[in-house]
Amino acid sequence: MKQKFRFEIDHENDNLTLFESAEADTGTFFPVHHEEYSLKEIKDIVHGEGRDAFIEKLRKRNLFPPFDLASKFFDALKEFFDDGEGNELVVDYDDAESFPVLEEEIDDEIDEIVEVDKLLVEDGSVSEDEIKEIDSDDDTPKFKIEDNSELEK
Repeated sequence: MKQKFRFEIDHENDNLTLFESAEADTGTFFPVHHEEYSLKEIKDIVHGEGRDAFIEKLRKRNLFPPFDLASKFFDALKEFFDDGEGNELVVDYDDAESFPVLEEEIDDEIDEIVEVDKLLVEDGSVSEDEIKEIDSDDDTPKFKIEDNSELEK
């Protein structure tokens, strides 16, 4: 799900408001929630105490972003405060960003597929001894239908 988070600064009231919007339809976002913070406190935390303190301050009962999103907020706000321009910051987020990225090489996977394919190729002749060896195990179930011992306590 895609989301937009807008940080709006109100210098007169020393407020930083975070507005959360979610994508309802492609390109269409609707407001979901907003939280207010003290602008001075957030600036002090971002420039002094660091990421962990910021995430702790940011998370509230009704807004609890995952670590990767909260870290993205921290980085964006730090850059925004350092630039010192504007009263509004928009952070886009797609939860697909939180999925782990596989870094395996494709060549290894192709080699494994080829080896499996070689095992599946039949040589055309199957002896009766091979068939008997494969079918030597008894496949009958080891329980009876009346057996309800698993259900008893």
